[in-house]
Amino acid sequence: MTPREIIAEAWTITRREKSLRRWGLFSSFFETLFLAKLLIYQAWFIWGYFQGRPVGFFDDVFWLQNNVSQTAFFSIIGTVLFLLVIEWIFPRLAKGAIIGLSAKAAKKEELTGGPILAFYNFFPMVGIHEIFVLGSITNVVTLSSLILRYIDGDVKFYIIGILAFFWLLSSVLHFLASFAEPAVVVSRESIFSAIGTSFKFIVSYTGHILFLWLLLFVISIRIIINIVFALFIPAIIIGLGFVLINILSPLMTILVAAGIGTILIFIASYFFAYLHVFKDAVWTITYLELKKNKDLTVIDA
Repeated sequence: MTPREIIAEAWTITRREKSLRRWGLFSSFFETLFLAKLLIYQAWFIWGYFQGRPVGFFDDVFWLQNNVSQTAFFSIIGTVLFLLVIEWIFPRLAKGAIIGLSAKAAKKEELTGGPILAFYNFFPMVGIHEIFVLGSITNVVTLSSLILRYIDGDVKFYIIGILAFFWLLSSVLHFLASFAEPAVVVSRESIFSAIGTSFKFIVSYTGHILFLWLLLFVISIRIIINIVFALFIPAIIIGLGFVLINILSPLMTILVAAGIGTILIFIASYFFAYLHVFKDAVWTITYLELKKNKDLTVIDA
């Protein structure tokens, strides 16, 4: 298949298969929810930093403890911790299901076994994600925030510069491992074997892959939209918080702002689900097509 045919097939599968979009919806919802909370927290930190009143790591917990009842305090803290666990687990569960079901759809097979694909591939998906953990801009922002907060002197800026270098290096390596996840799910390869396979495919078919990236310009649009929504939703929540705090109690302000923010995130995630599934379907179908070609390192089988 040509890159154009791969794009067309992936988009057809994305639009046709509702089960794939359901996995994509919940994955996008929890990813966006985590990103919104992170941006709210970082906005609070930056505001305090430039006001000359650095925000401590547990200042938000102390504020809650002093402004709401004990029952509400433990309920909020428990809910936040529970959501953090779900936000970390579910996108990695969904990744295995989306890739596996996309491969079945491309092979014209019945789309069954989503949960078993999710659970069976959970730990390999975690392993691949953690190997390239510094390739995530959210992780780099969080680490930079901690460095600025707890390290004194100009040395902290050198550390952030080193962190930025490792982010760039990890991003390049993550690109070279683009086919690692499909190799794990579809071909049952081990993590490091899958990464090696991906490196070989990227190097062997660089022109094909780069042309595919050009056709996947919509992914760049998705990133831009993600950033806009991720900035817009926390801004709404923070604005509501400032307005409602003068009208309602601190507990009611938190509940109303969180409720409205969750609804907005769910609506945004519905549209992200299409692009989330589409991206994974493109790489999965491309992997299936490249596997049909002869291994360029094998001369005489």
